Amino acid sequence: MVNRQQLEGKWTEIKGRLKEKWGVLTEDELARAEGNVEQLVGMVQRKTGQGREDVERFIDDVVKNSTTAYDRVAATASQVASSAREYAGQAGEALQHGYQEAVHGAQAGYQQAASAVQQGYQQAAQGVSSGYHEAENAVRRNPFESVAVSFGVGLISGVLVGLLLKSNR
Repeated sequence: MVNRQQLEGKWTEIKGRLKEKWGVLTEDELARAEGNVEQLVGMVQRKTGQGREDVERFIDDVVKNSTTAYDRVAATASQVASSAREYAGQAGEALQHGYQEAVHGAQAGYQQAASAVQQGYQQAAQGVSSGYHEAENAVRRNPFESVAVSFGVGLISGVLVGLLLKSNR
């Protein structure tokens, strides 16, 4: 049998369940019996015609199967925490996926840049090689003119360097 403390602790739920099961009970009648188990059982018997044991069993079941506000809050908090863990896991997976895509994109960009640099180097090397071969052929065709031009360029370069050094002193 339910004691006074249990009745008071679960009163709102017990009251609601009693009204749900036996709609003939009024709020005033339940309020008069609040906290008094004997008075509550007797009043429910008179109003409903139910046996004392049936009423006591029903009230006992309500108390045993009811949850406290703390239990409901704890269950809700547990569900929220579980959802948060799930969302955090999904966010972590999305972040990991985004990171991997960024790495792949950076690698592809690096490979394209390296390819472009290599092509530029090859073109420059071909241009220098071609220019060198043209200069070599020009010197072979006209060796005296090439020596004279080289002497002139060297002389002019020397004079310019000398003038620059003299003006900086």
